[in-house]
Amino acid sequence: MTNVKIRNLVKKYGDVYALNKIDLDIKDGELFILLGPSGCGKSTTLFSIAGLIKPEEGEIWFGDKLVTSADKKYCKRPQERNIAMVFQDYAIYPHMTVFKNIAFPLQVQNKSKEEIKKKVIETAKSLEIEELLERKPKQLSGGQRQRVALARAIVREPNVFLMDEPLSNLDAKLRVFARAELKRLHKKLGITTIYVTHDQIEAMSMGNTIAILNEGKLEQVDTPNKIYDFPKNIFVARFIGSPPMNMLEGDLKKENGKMYLNLGFMDYLLPNNLLKLNDKNLKELILGIRPEDVLISTEQLNNSVKATIDIIEPMGREFEIHLVLDGKLIICVTRKIENLKIGNELYLTFNDKKIHLFDKETKENIYYLFKQ
Repeated sequence: MTNVKIRNLVKKYGDVYALNKIDLDIKDGELFILLGPSGCGKSTTLFSIAGLIKPEEGEIWFGDKLVTSADKKYCKRPQERNIAMVFQDYAIYPHMTVFKNIAFPLQVQNKSKEEIKKKVIETAKSLEIEELLERKPKQLSGGQRQRVALARAIVREPNVFLMDEPLSNLDAKLRVFARAELKRLHKKLGITTIYVTHDQIEAMSMGNTIAILNEGKLEQVDTPNKIYDFPKNIFVARFIGSPPMNMLEGDLKKENGKMYLNLGFMDYLLPNNLLKLNDKNLKELILGIRPEDVLISTEQLNNSVKATIDIIEPMGREFEIHLVLDGKLIICVTRKIENLKIGNELYLTFNDKKIHLFDKETKENIYYLFKQ
């Protein structure tokens, strides 16, 4: 196994930063996710680790071995890094059988026929595709082709797996199955794996650690739970979670030793541990609350406000309810709707323990500082 260290990585195309001073520490045996929207720099990071892209600045280390250094003008070739890549389109050879596809990396390494046969069969069995070895790719389903691509990567016994959106060509049902398969495979092999995706569900369900990128910059690096519960800024808060976090702008004020956020439709009383906000001379904030933390009732409760149902979306085991109050839209997720209909009025309040506060100017999560 190999840990991967990235230091001050910079890659530019003209005047545009594809990567802007990226620092990452990827542990031995970790399933590490690079997550973000299209064009954020995640694939550029992956290809830099592979040696397919040379950065303008920075270094990349595999364990204690330097593999890339812009200052030293040194970039170890991909074939010298003992990595294995799995791509979005699988890149398996259509004219070869499954056996020959899996065997190809070993043939390049000049392994003996006996060793090649043994390793191919062992790898195929581990992925339950041994009965497919004489078939060609056109005779396989999408899920089977994905396993062949994984087998070809595994058979090399690499130090690092690099995966570039390997599940994006699968249908939704098969993607769920494939995610679980990849997790089981990673647990079994224990090989350091760096996985690129734009799908937050993939990232949250699979990764030990997630790095969220945006416009070539790292927004947050943390565990899936920490990123969901303690997003560092508005970008992360909105990018993670479906439906996205509700955002409500307000003015901060202090009365009778208590802090309030004037949201227009109500003065929201802030928890006592946020009295320190007054010391920061902040005025305009954005309150964030996830839809599942918006509480609804047909009866008025303490601190609740009246809202009108605009849309009800049945999602199977839960409902997404779009509420309108004072011209603002708030989304609530609930298991029960109690025969509610569009146009009905009800009362809503927030789970005080789950609110987030963002500085309107910097977009940073102020509440994050107080929760640590």
